[in-house]
Amino acid sequence: MSKITEIEQSSELSEEMLKKYYYLNIQKKELEKEINQIKKQIHNYLDVTFGNEQKGEVQRGKYKAQRIIRSSVNYDQEKTVEKLEELHLADFILQVKQPDIEKLEAAMKIDIVDEEEFSSCKTNKLSQAITVKETSV
Repeated sequence: MSKITEIEQSSELSEEMLKKYYYLNIQKKELEKEINQIKKQIHNYLDVTFGNEQKGEVQRGKYKAQRIIRSSVNYDQEKTVEKLEELHLADFILQVKQPDIEKLEAAMKIDIVDEEEFSSCKTNKLSQAITVKETSV
């Protein structure tokens, strides 16, 4: 049985497991730091060899580094809407209806709006995080 399967099947939480998580997490951070440093070196080499923000490929022995360039276009929403209005292109502007949550919740607090009326509209999102720290016993 592999260690991962063994851990998945165990419902026990031992000091050894927490210790392992703690040290693996430290190693992960160190590896990510090292990977980012090497990635920066690769980008610098490709910048010098092929030009900034240019695709490139280099092979050393049986390893090949390839850089691809992705491009995405974003529009500043306020400026774009202003420009469309200036040019009388209202058909290109979306009218988005969305609730003003701040006003709604304020109205609920002072009993202008019944909170029960909106109970089916409301969802709570939960997220979990684990931190393991070394303590002195």
